[in-house]
Amino acid sequence: MRLSESTVQLARSLAPLGAFALGLALERIAPHAALRPAWRANLGLWLLDALLMTVVCGACAWTLAAWMQASGIGLLNEIDAPLGAGIAATVVGLDLVSYVWHRANHEVGFLWRFHRVHHADADYHVSTALRFHPGELLLALPVRLSAIVLLGAPPEAVVAFEMIFGIANVLEHGNFDLPRRLEEVLCSVLVMPALHRRHHSTERIERDSNFGTILSVWDRLARTFRPAASAQAFQTGLPGLAGEASRSLAAMLLAPVQSRER
Repeated sequence: MRLSESTVQLARSLAPLGAFALGLALERIAPHAALRPAWRANLGLWLLDALLMTVVCGACAWTLAAWMQASGIGLLNEIDAPLGAGIAATVVGLDLVSYVWHRANHEVGFLWRFHRVHHADADYHVSTALRFHPGELLLALPVRLSAIVLLGAPPEAVVAFEMIFGIANVLEHGNFDLPRRLEEVLCSVLVMPALHRRHHSTERIERDSNFGTILSVWDRLARTFRPAASAQAFQTGLPGLAGEASRSLAAMLLAPVQSRER
């Protein structure tokens, strides 16, 4: 049965919203640190992003994948891969693309101007997962669509990836601790809050590590992996975008046009 665009949009929205509720609950059960989340800036950016991406793209990734499947375009379509294999290959492949793109956002000055808005949040919290400059999302869109074209990702696989990616993005920004042994097992495969918290450190040497979103294997293979545990504390945020400026929606929207050091 072919999914409708409204069903795709609903699935993409409900998965991260469910993860957000779970993250908030875990932050109350096992909080990592006492924080004062920048709700106004984070939710404001999320609302602007949601409106912009709905207008610009909507379910365009799914629509593109469905058209390619019907036309037999892309690697997975050309080899007629089974759906299960197509979903697995799409999730792994697009997560690798996300790693490369995330790393580029740290290494290319123009991209960093937008991405630093995300890192400016000094109170690392599930709402930080919502904090992206609209310009960053617009720049990322053709990269992801191009990867979907090359892969020939099935439309079901695109939906699965977007749901898994959304859940991972929210939970890895959680201000909660995990039991040590469970954390060690999970971090051997997945990106957990402690690993990503280190990536949000104010220290650039720490910030230029742990770029993964779903799988931690890409950082290990590329030697950008730095181990971290819930017991460790990292000061998060950006020295150049600190204080009340980092909590202001207007300041965050204008941040890309302001020249600041990394």
